[in-house]
Amino acid sequence: MGFIRSARAMATSLAVLAGSAAWIGSAEIAHAMTAKECHAKFTESRKAGTLTSGQTYKEFKTAQCSGAEAEADDSAPATATPAAPAATPAATKETASPVSSGNAVFPGQVSSKYSSLSAGAARRKTCLDQYHANKANGGNGGLTWIKKGGGYYSLCNKRLKSQ
Repeated sequence: MGFIRSARAMATSLAVLAGSAAWIGSAEIAHAMTAKECHAKFTESRKAGTLTSGQTYKEFKTAQCSGAEAEADDSAPATATPAAPAATPAATKETASPVSSGNAVFPGQVSSKYSSLSAGAARRKTCLDQYHANKANGGNGGLTWIKKGGGYYSLCNKRLKSQ
């Protein structure tokens, strides 16, 4: 059984070595590498143990597979993001008075617009409305909507249940 593992490891090493040699020879056309080829290269490197510790596929792709054209294309969407802060004044309208806990802001009571729903659904939708309003203002205190061990929804639901 040990011989089979050794032979398999040797074959894998040779395949990676051959792939690396082919890749070094085609360094000038690295920008032309397809996503499928890049992912295959990543999996080979991961199996061979040649990745830096904790290197993700995204990091590997930018370092090994993308050319200057891809980096220029990636920088274009970053300039379009400043338009988002204009929506913050509309999100500041709140029907319930918020209660603050640390940096997170929670609704003070269940919203009356959800009175036709069950108690649980009304609490959930009220918390979700406040979460979205906080997200625009940065008032979630670093909490995500649902998180193991207690996210925004869990804390908000507990507060509204206790009233």
